[in-house]
This record gives sequence, structure tokens and C-alpha cells, in this order.
Amino acid sequence: MEQLGIEYLEIKDGYVKAQMPVDHRTKQPFDILHGGASLALAETVASLGSALLVDLNNFDIRGASVTSNHVGAVRSGVVFGEARIIHRGKMTHVWDVDIKNEQGVRASIARVTVMVVPK
Repeated sequence: MEQLGIEYLEIKDGYVKAQMPVDHRTKQPFDILHGGASLALAETVASLGSALLVDLNNFDIRGASVTSNHVGAVRSGVVFGEARIIHRGKMTHVWDVDIKNEQGVRASIARVTVMVVPK
């Protein structure tokens, strides 16, 4: 997600960590991280995680649901999104995503459901 400045930091089976800047691209009018940007980060790390778990020659990955509770404001720096798979079914994957600031303080808690669709 070049538009939001998302950079991947760590990728393993069932886990993806990325960072996203809190800047003019990701802030809302009140000068804090936009909730929609947090949701985009959450869906991005979960979708990449799912893409790595399936055969992309035979399946597509599609975001089905993203829910979030924004529990802290971030005004500057970067945030980190850490996705951990909690359900790995044949047709759906469910991920928990923690979004934290540079000090490790949680900004958002998200759950992402990803559909695994046969081609």
C-alpha cells in the first residue's frame, strides 16, 4: 500500500507485522490518525498473511469484514500493525490485528475476516 506508506517488517506463517506513518496521508482533520487508515493497515496485513497461506494459482484472497475499536489517539510518528491468525479454515481466515504506536501503546484493536475464493 504505497499510497499510505505501509512497509512490511516481519512475515512468518500466520503472522505479519508492518508499519505505517502518521502523516498527511493518514491523519484526519483533527490531526490524529484516521480510523480508516488504521482499518486499511489492518486489512492489508491480514490479507497478505492469508495470501501467504494459500496457493494463489488456485485461490483469490478477498477482505470480507473488518471491525475495529479505536482505543488511543496517535498524532505523529509511525504505528505498527501486527496480525495473528486465529482461524484458518478452508474458505475463511480470521485475524486479530493490534495497532500500536512507537511506545507500544495500543491505538486500535481489529478483527479481519478474509475470504479464500477458488478461481
